[in-house]
Amino acid sequence: MKILHRYVLKEHVGPLTFALTALTSILLLQYIGKHFGELVGKGLPTLVIAEFFGLSIPLTVALTLPMAVLIATLYAFSRLAAENEITALKASGVSVVSVLRPVLLAALGVTVVMIGFNDQILPRSNHRLAVLQRDIAQKKPTFGLREQVINEVSPGKFYLRAGHLDEATNLMREVTIYDMADPTRRRTIYADSGNMGMSKNLSDLDLTLYNGNMEDVPTANPNELQRLFFDVDLIRVRGVGNQFQKTTADSYKSDREMTVCEMQAAQDKARAAHEAARKEFLAKVAALRKSKAMLSKTVLDAKTTAPWDIGLGRAYCKAIALFAPKKAQAQAVSSTPRSERIAPSAGVAPNSVDLAVLEGLRIRLQDSSTLMNSYGVEIHKKFALAVACFVFVLLGAPIALRFPRGGVGLTIGVSLFVFALYYVCLIAGESIAKRGSMPAVVSMWMANVIFALVALWMLGKMGQEGSTARGGDMREMFGAIRGTIRSKLGWKNRRVRRERLAA
Repeated sequence: MKILHRYVLKEHVGPLTFALTALTSILLLQYIGKHFGELVGKGLPTLVIAEFFGLSIPLTVALTLPMAVLIATLYAFSRLAAENEITALKASGVSVVSVLRPVLLAALGVTVVMIGFNDQILPRSNHRLAVLQRDIAQKKPTFGLREQVINEVSPGKFYLRAGHLDEATNLMREVTIYDMADPTRRRTIYADSGNMGMSKNLSDLDLTLYNGNMEDVPTANPNELQRLFFDVDLIRVRGVGNQFQKTTADSYKSDREMTVCEMQAAQDKARAAHEAARKEFLAKVAALRKSKAMLSKTVLDAKTTAPWDIGLGRAYCKAIALFAPKKAQAQAVSSTPRSERIAPSAGVAPNSVDLAVLEGLRIRLQDSSTLMNSYGVEIHKKFALAVACFVFVLLGAPIALRFPRGGVGLTIGVSLFVFALYYVCLIAGESIAKRGSMPAVVSMWMANVIFALVALWMLGKMGQEGSTARGGDMREMFGAIRGTIRSKLGWKNRRVRRERLAA
């Protein structure tokens, strides 16, 4: 059996390596093509550009590895069945389950590795990439400019807003500039369009504005306004492209730059804040109702329950803590929590301050719920993408064995369909969970559960099919689908005819 297991696994190594390399290269080339013009030729060191694209690889691998696993499973088992190797193994008394067992164990190992990869390597690379992008934006503001946003070109001195920005030509439209470099006046410049580019020494930013006006307001006399109209105006912002410096320490992290335990700690903190705000909110509502105050519909309909979660991240962090080295912790001084009774004064009607406090508590509840949903989505997403490797092996093997002569067409067709459906469910579930319409554990695991149930059903049918390895190509698969649809429609039409005859 060990020889058979090694042989089956060897059949998957080549397709897995090829699929992972090809898919990662395609997505990475797309990313490089999007940002290549923003980096090359603007005075950045070559190592910085290489680091920028190198840090983009882990995110790409996290998305492409489940795809590569499915492609390798479909191709390997389809080839084994098409060349009658599965039939020969069955004739020798070897069951399909025995052939599938080493692949499932390998997929389980890949899943465990991917959990560690998504938890440790991916957030660290995302954080370093985000810090590097901010460093590049400080050196080259054209890299960090965004449409419909007030961009800080020179800290505290020069701000620019463009309604439309063409990254290829650096053409701007609907330009507004706020120049605060001179403390004795405030200058605002409006222009229909303009161009921007770095100077020859790559240290200054040159702006060419067309068809606009310039408004100056002295800070000593705000009632005085000077307006100047122009057809073409040249502006140079000095010292923008200074020496590139990498940030060595940056404590700020977004949810995609945190490990599971860091997000779990942040989620627990948000949950504690939500619970404190909930108690204050309910006490305040009860007090205002007792005083017969008129409460708005938004306050009455406010959702006070915290988002539900199964605690997967907390269990994972506890398991990690068992193997992590213990750290000495200073004993905190215990303090008795002080409870406050919120009640209106006797005979005093509630004022606008009480209603404002209540609205603030409602906003705190909403913000803490949003934070918990956001962290919950990212926690479950890390695990769901890793487990998808195991699910895709369960799904790919019975499909390949059922249609052994599908070949490359089956591999490409099924892979594209499964990828599209899986990631649509993942993206839609992420959006729904962040809005609070569905628990994060349900929305992020929904695709895995659906595909796993389909895979288990197909695995249960594997020993019942009567087709041989010489049958079952793409035409048979589409024919079976068409036959099922026609039988359903025919049964429905017959029922309609019977009802009409009975009437």
